[in-house]
Amino acid sequence: MAECDPSTTPSGARPGSPAPVVSPEIDAGPPPVATEAPDVGAHSRPRRSDATRAAILAAARDRFAAEGYDRATIRAIARDAGIDPSMVMRYYGNKEGLFAAASEIDLRPPDLTVVPPEERGARLVRHFIELWEGDERLTGMMRVGVTNEAGAERMRQVFAAQTQPMIDAVCAVPEEVPARAALVASQILGMALCRYVLRVSPAVDLSHDELVAWLAPTIQRYLTAERP
Repeated sequence: MAECDPSTTPSGARPGSPAPVVSPEIDAGPPPVATEAPDVGAHSRPRRSDATRAAILAAARDRFAAEGYDRATIRAIARDAGIDPSMVMRYYGNKEGLFAAASEIDLRPPDLTVVPPEERGARLVRHFIELWEGDERLTGMMRVGVTNEAGAERMRQVFAAQTQPMIDAVCAVPEEVPARAALVASQILGMALCRYVLRVSPAVDLSHDELVAWLAPTIQRYLTAERP
């Protein structure tokens, strides 16, 4: 029997036993670099917090419009939104903060400086008619405003902050801007109250062109007439 050369026997193997088969080493190249999976959800759908906020605001607008500021409760709004009341407090702090967020409305006042001076009244009336009929939040906000001081104050803030700069841009006498803005608001809000909240006939039945024809001369006078 041939003797086994110990120098060629693998460690731990008994002399005379068959040598184990050793697979040849394969160069697999450098290890793969880990990459982050793209955050598909962040681009294809809104974050969960955004959806929660939207649900809260929608429920709040409905509650405030239906019950007014005082009677609407955080608990009822949370129930309507399908969430825990603590989530409402987390996002908005208290009912005041929630109401302010729910009544945040962009009136998108037109740039009257690019409108011929004699057409500014008509442009303003048509803008607000179309805005009011395209955004139900304004009607809801009006309902709260006529029944509660917090709602009325919010309406004053929104109209003062957004209409005064518009009128200031075309008014030659800066100190008259607050009075002119208030007069313009009285016509716009009065029309909205009668047409969209109280639904006074025939104000409800007038076409846009008819409303513009009736209201534009008065708005034009508030914008351009000399102070009485």
